[in-house]
Amino acid sequence: MAQPRTLALDAMGGDHGPEVVVPGAAISLERHPALSFVFVGDEARIAAQLAAHPALAARARIVHTTQVVAMHEKPSQALRRGKGSSMWLALEAVRNGEAHAAVSAGNTGALMAMAKLILRPMTGIERPAIAALWPTVTAECIVLDVGANIGATARQLTDFALMGAAMGRALFHVERPSVGLLNVGVEDIKGAEEVKAAHALLKGAADLPLDYRGFIEGDEIGQGRVDVVVVEGFAGNIALKTAEGTARQIGQYLRDAMMRTWLSRLGALLARGGFRVLKEKMDPRRVNGGTFLGLNGIAVKSHGGTDALGFASAVDLGYEMAESGLLSRLAADLETFHGRLGEVPAPNEKNEHERRA
Repeated sequence: MAQPRTLALDAMGGDHGPEVVVPGAAISLERHPALSFVFVGDEARIAAQLAAHPALAARARIVHTTQVVAMHEKPSQALRRGKGSSMWLALEAVRNGEAHAAVSAGNTGALMAMAKLILRPMTGIERPAIAALWPTVTAECIVLDVGANIGATARQLTDFALMGAAMGRALFHVERPSVGLLNVGVEDIKGAEEVKAAHALLKGAADLPLDYRGFIEGDEIGQGRVDVVVVEGFAGNIALKTAEGTARQIGQYLRDAMMRTWLSRLGALLARGGFRVLKEKMDPRRVNGGTFLGLNGIAVKSHGGTDALGFASAVDLGYEMAESGLLSRLAADLETFHGRLGEVPAPNEKNEHERRA
């Protein structure tokens, strides 16, 4: 039976603020009736939207603030001026045990900087990563890092593998998720030195709670060859944006082709059921939301320009992460792996919100 979970939502984040965040939360509540919400932002705007969703209003409270982190602000500016903002207070709710996860459609760089400061990295984690869900021909896979870091050492890439595997267990309910390292080829001699070093570490760690499959290439991500794809953030972000752009390009090609002649229009009409399925599979709103992994708390980043359906997907992801016990299992995996390497990481803050849950 699902446990009651509370999510803190940055109601002012993104391009549309409460006008998308509140309806999105209402959609997610229909899917997960055990949810409750803390909406952080302009009380008048939030209350106006909640009035149209009485079931949601009954399971929500509002924390008022007029401070908002702008989408164009640099992370350093956001840290200096963002204390007390809707983004800051949503993350504080997680740190203080008032919420199990925070969701924001706001400035990605600012959210990562604030999350690292407020939630703090887990013991032994040098760099948190952003993990995104990626549609494949079979189901979905997890790709990380997709933009939190530029470059990564072999040790950091192996940590990403552990973090991705923990998320895979949470979402896919697989005890040993399959993991691949994104590379320019599948041969051991190819790739950057750090990638090859990470490959060696993962190959020699048969006791890890994952099934390491070696190198994979970019065209294999969408084939669903592995549950988790590990890559440093610069290449990961480029791959993600390229895939999103390619999906839109293919969609435009299809629309143009179907409208060229009366015969093609007739064919489109007859095939409308198949096109509807294709549209749903290619809809980025289904997999909207990137999880910040490696922190003492759960934070989910939604696309800033998404609609209510897309934001609901990000809320769903936050709920599933909280429900899974992700943080405690990941902490145990990291302790085991770093202990095997002979490392003794400095103690860090405990996951108080998960312990209380």
